[in-house]
Order: sequence, then C-alpha cells, then structure tokens
Amino acid sequence: MPIQPDDDEIVTWWGLVIEGYLATQDRLMGEIAERFGLAPASFDVLLRLVRSPDHRMPMTRLAREAALSSGGFTKVADRLCSAGLMRRVASTHDRRVTYACLTEHGLDVARQARTACAEILRRTVLGPLGPEASEELARSMRLLRDTHSGEPAPGPVSARNGRI
Repeated sequence: MPIQPDDDEIVTWWGLVIEGYLATQDRLMGEIAERFGLAPASFDVLLRLVRSPDHRMPMTRLAREAALSSGGFTKVADRLCSAGLMRRVASTHDRRVTYACLTEHGLDVARQARTACAEILRRTVLGPLGPEASEELARSMRLLRDTHSGEPAPGPVSARNGRI
C-alpha cells in the first residue's frame, strides 16, 4: 500500500497547483490583453461563443458557464456590444430568452484570440510539461471538476457562520 503524504506535503502540493495555475493564467491573460485589449471575462465569453453552435448562446447560460453574476455578466455583455463584438438577439420561440451572438467582427476577433491563446499555451504549458503530462494534467483537473461541481459549496467565510 502506498504511503500517504503528510499534512504539509499535501497542502504544499495543492499550493503548487494554485501557484502554477495563477502564474500561467496571468501570463496568458496579460498577452491576450496586450494583443487584443480583452479583459479575462470578455475573452472567456468570446471563447465560449466562438465554440458554440451558430456562435450564440442564451445569455443566462453563458453567464452561468462563465461563472459571472447577473450584474457582472451584464457589464461584460454591454462592453462587448459597445465594442461591436457581440449583439443581443431575442429568441423567436421564447420571449424570455435573449441570445448573446458574435458579430462578424466579434467572430474574427474571437478566432484570432483563440489562435493566440493556443500558441501561448503551447509555449507556457505544453513546452515545459510536454504532451503526455499536459494531457494528464487536463484529465486530473477534469476529474476534480466533475467530482466537485455537483456538490454545494460551503457558505462564505465570515464571523457570522462561526469561521474566522
């Protein structure tokens, strides 16, 4: 039976995962901002739309998938619409549904940004780790996401709920 890591070791492992992610994400988003003038949330929305059928998605679903609050998503959508990258389109079948749709300009920018993202990730992730370790990292993170995404998160950390 394998030896279990001690408390310090497992906490250190997780800290390294977080630090590695944050350093890589900062580099990625810095380059995307420099090249395209996109904030992380705007870039995320454009990526989700460029990968969606007909380059559109119901706005409530898009906000949920991008992990943005209703108000936060509205601000991002307003900025993308003002920049001519996205437009809002009412559903012809359900008046409660509004779609976020890429404009032609938005589709062009989203495709260029996706290509740049892949190039940056090849350099910052695939380069140091190699293909096998990168694939294993993705499998591991997918497993963690799938394992924990259905679980309710504990309440906010505050003195009100007895936490420091």
